[in-house]
Amino acid sequence: MQPFFKKQGKGKYKINYIIVNTPSYKTISANKQTVKKDWFIVNADNQIVGRLASEVAKILRGKHKPSFTPHVDCGDQVIIINAENAKFTGKKFTDKTYVRYTGFPGGQRFSTPEKVMQKDPTRILKHAIKGMLPKSKLGDQLLTNVFIYTGEKHPHEAQQPKELKFNSK
Repeated sequence: MQPFFKKQGKGKYKINYIIVNTPSYKTISANKQTVKKDWFIVNADNQIVGRLASEVAKILRGKHKPSFTPHVDCGDQVIIINAENAKFTGKKFTDKTYVRYTGFPGGQRFSTPEKVMQKDPTRILKHAIKGMLPKSKLGDQLLTNVFIYTGEKHPHEAQQPKELKFNSK
């Protein structure tokens, strides 16, 4: 109980107590059993890579839901189509470098988005989205909820995904 003072007159106070119903103030946290996952589809055609990745990461994380819980996978499943048509702004397509390491001495390798796009266009978006997720087991788990495809076709028609559109310039 918390005391509060009520003024009775000049220099006189009466002490009252407030009774708080604590169960009504419980914070509800989402968990695996209570989370409802939806399916969304995003068309990456003429979308900027970083802006698209940040919006997709927000949906994968579940930050758009009122039941967001930071330590739980409460996000939705996202399908990205037309990954080969995603764009970079400025000269990033030729000047940006991706660094990877083979695990052997002297095994540091560099590549540009131009070279990566020729080999596997889905890797660029996956790399961008991964960088915007938590660097923990949760981030690895969240990354399994994104499905990136080149072209219009995808094998997830049975899930009846809702289309997402982002404001892009």
